[in-house]
Amino acid sequence: MTDIIYSSATSIAQSIRDKQESAVEVVQAHLDRIAEVNTKLNAVVQLCADRALQEAADADAALARGDDTGPLHGVPMTLKDSLDTEGVVTTGGTTGRRDFVPDQDATVTARLRAAGAILMGKTNTPELTMAGETDNSVYGRTNNPFDLERSPGGSSGGAGAIVTTGGSPFDIGSDTGGSIRMPAHLCGIAGIKPNSGRVPRTGHIIDYTLGATDSYTQNGPMARYVEDLDLILRVISGPDWIDPAIVDMPLGDPADVDLNSLRVAFYTDPPGFKVPEQVTRDTVQAAVRAISDVAASVEDDAPAPIERVPDITARVGGGDGRAGTRRILDKHGTTGELSAFLKGRFDDAELITTGEFTKALEELDQYRSDMIRFMSNYDVIIAPVTAAPARPHGASFEDRNRHAFYTGPYNLTGWPGTVVRCGTSSDGLPIGVQVIARPWREDVSLAVAAFLESALGGWQKPPM
Repeated sequence: MTDIIYSSATSIAQSIRDKQESAVEVVQAHLDRIAEVNTKLNAVVQLCADRALQEAADADAALARGDDTGPLHGVPMTLKDSLDTEGVVTTGGTTGRRDFVPDQDATVTARLRAAGAILMGKTNTPELTMAGETDNSVYGRTNNPFDLERSPGGSSGGAGAIVTTGGSPFDIGSDTGGSIRMPAHLCGIAGIKPNSGRVPRTGHIIDYTLGATDSYTQNGPMARYVEDLDLILRVISGPDWIDPAIVDMPLGDPADVDLNSLRVAFYTDPPGFKVPEQVTRDTVQAAVRAISDVAASVEDDAPAPIERVPDITARVGGGDGRAGTRRILDKHGTTGELSAFLKGRFDDAELITTGEFTKALEELDQYRSDMIRFMSNYDVIIAPVTAAPARPHGASFEDRNRHAFYTGPYNLTGWPGTVVRCGTSSDGLPIGVQVIARPWREDVSLAVAAFLESALGGWQKPPM
């Protein structure tokens, strides 16, 4: 039974369906693992163990009657604390919501539960999800399972930490500038930022009312195995008729992707960004060598427009002096001192005129046009996720203006991107690569990630 905590959600669901394991046994095994590791990690910040075990018993009873609620019947999960969960405290890492208990689920929460998944608890996030490290004034700091003195990244750091240790088969993260992809890389799991407009943000603390930056934020699955990303993405995708940006766009099947036809671009040193460590370059090169065995073409070619991303992001995201962020805080009743990371956002923001702001929006549109022109020559981009493996706590705060810009270019375009572990540093830290695909082609991104997972090993157990 111990091995079940390291199985994929897909295989757990099949095992329950075949009655090889009961949902109660599976949920209890994961709750036991959370109890074993969480005192060191501080990844799971709210537990609903009794409710989870009751729902598991109900799932077993339903299966005995011949009823199957869906593709995740009886499969346990955790969810990032920025997603509303009916009856379970949801803080979003901000003090104004310290005791907030939603009276209904977020759209993705509701869809997962309707598909049979069982919520065990909530995972830690920085305040309002707005940091590359997972630390806040409500629950404190989350640690990386591969080295407790290092960060699991953010903002889905609690999700990354508990999934990689076997405490949960999967979680749902959110990604505004890399908040799914960076923790997946730093914790050695898989995660996908879906295409903009794929998954509703209804019930997420950063929702669909963000004006010029609305298209940046996406919810997406995080799991140890790429196959689970496809399964879960199918459950949570599609219009909910509340989030106005969601498109009823078909989701392709990764199994139908012809890898031999793909044109691949890669880069290791993006222009204008922090120079990556050699181990990061080596890991990208390993992925490139693997995909070269099957792809139609592989070229070393970085999109030059991404050099403009830091400047555009600063002016579009902070040009209002973070007045929009202040409105979110006011909405949730947060007053007084902010977390250090969020305070840094305000300190960095430079108020600009309306004319300067509209000029920045025009430059954003031109950036997107230049990027899609680049992508007309390729199906996939393989690139670093960050400059380095997991770093000591606080390091990303010191370098917050540069570290995220490996992932940020693809929040601005809205394109899908999957991260999968492809290497290991000399001190045992995981290293992922990101696989970016054309608009709406999550199937291509997932197919390449699954190939790299098979070729280079994917997830490995942390030393705890």
